[in-house]
Amino acid sequence: MSSKAVTRADAGLASTLRVAVLRLRRRLVNEHAPDNDLSIGSMAVLGALAKGGEATIGELAAHERVQPPSMTRIVGCLADGGYVERRASDTDRRQVIVAITEKGRATLEADKRRREEWLARRLAALTPQERAILRAAAPVLEKLATSE
Repeated sequence: MSSKAVTRADAGLASTLRVAVLRLRRRLVNEHAPDNDLSIGSMAVLGALAKGGEATIGELAAHERVQPPSMTRIVGCLADGGYVERRASDTDRRQVIVAITEKGRATLEADKRRREEWLARRLAALTPQERAILRAAAPVLEKLATSE
């Protein structure tokens, strides 16, 4: 098989996968808890803090691949809503340390539960073979999402 055929096949897969993943993302974004008006970016910050513990604005910006001023705005909104707490670093008073609050954790968990319930209902409608394919594909999708 020529490398050109593989490239064409990979390009076709990339196009199909891109469309499917974007549609699924859109559906999952729309399945937020009704009392949660936080953006998907704000929810991602809460998720990063819940998983990784407290972090600086710079660390959060790098994790979410946004500029520090954008992260400062997101964190400001989250702090105003009581979802996170900010404090000065013990070692460098110029740095701001951000930690998730109980309200932030509860909001994140409720939102995650709602989205996972929606997805579980969709998965239940698939055949066992289709679910097995997705089970095998999930780690590969994670690898794609986290690779540079």
